[in-house]
Amino acid sequence: MIFCTYIHTYIHTYIHTYIHTYIHTYIHTYIHTYIHTYIHTYIHTYIHTYIHTCMHTYIHTYIHTYIHIYIHTYIHTYIHTYIHTYIHTYIHTYIHTYMFTCLFAL
Repeated sequence: MIFCTYIHTYIHTYIHTYIHTYIHTYIHTYIHTYIHTYIHTYIHTYIHTYIHTCMHTYIHTYIHTYIHIYIHTYIHTYIHTYIHTYIHTYIHTYIHTYMFTCLFAL
């Protein structure tokens, strides 16, 4: 009976202390290390890569599309409309006025 009590106490103490502590420490360390490594490495890298790629693509697309279209449209509209109208009106008026002045001067 004493032997059984000793074995019971030893096994209980062993299981409760050593195994519990080992499992707790191992799981805590493993989970902490794994999660920390996972979060720090994979998630950080993924987020950094994703954000970098996303922002690079977005900014490139924005610059290439919006700014290009804006500049193209603005310059085209400005050159085609304003300059064309100005040149056409000015030259037409100038030539028209000059020709009439020359003709009336004769």
